[in-house]
Amino acid sequence: MGILSWVLSTLIDKRMADFQNDIMRTYIAEVEYIYSEMRGWRHDYHNHMQTLLAHLHMAQYNEMEHYIVGLAADLAQVDTIIKTENVMADAILNSKISVARARDIKVYVKAFVPKELTISEIDLCIIIGNLLDNAVEACAKIKDIENRFIRVYVDVLKNQLYISVFNAMEGRIKKRGISFKSTKGKQGHGFGLVRIDKIVDKYNGYVNRKHEEGVFATEVMLPI
Repeated sequence: MGILSWVLSTLIDKRMADFQNDIMRTYIAEVEYIYSEMRGWRHDYHNHMQTLLAHLHMAQYNEMEHYIVGLAADLAQVDTIIKTENVMADAILNSKISVARARDIKVYVKAFVPKELTISEIDLCIIIGNLLDNAVEACAKIKDIENRFIRVYVDVLKNQLYISVFNAMEGRIKKRGISFKSTKGKQGHGFGLVRIDKIVDKYNGYVNRKHEEGVFATEVMLPI
């Protein structure tokens, strides 16, 4: 590798690292905000009950109903947060799930990620982020929103971090050799899939992709 190529490669790696760090800071800030909202709701619980009792004692049933509806909306928003025990994983999962739900995609999540990991949390978030980006993109192409869904399962199995993303899709996906080809346009060109494979290989992990009519599934195993 020549000096110019080495310099360019170094600059690209640095810009990529800076970009990833900025994204992670944004995700963490979003989750910390949601956590603060949750703590605030719990702190105000007594005041909410006192207000409802006051409306009840004064027979202000319309006001009471309006107040309860408002509380239910606030609580529903707070209650949708995914808590895995790992802040970085929480950040990326909640951010991507919010995007999916905003696009009328049903998301089912069961996730646990240890607070301490031997793998880089940045690498973990890149894997989860790309998996969910691909799943959201595939679901968004389904015209009937009732058929859009994503299932996410993350847990520790036999000292390995197991990640599974299962999503609906339309049509068939192209395959190049033993690998699947991304359905993204020329700009994406499967970059997310390549990033996942490189990170999994970096940790001597395992990735498996399966495609059946109407669904696509990816499994990843990483040492922890």
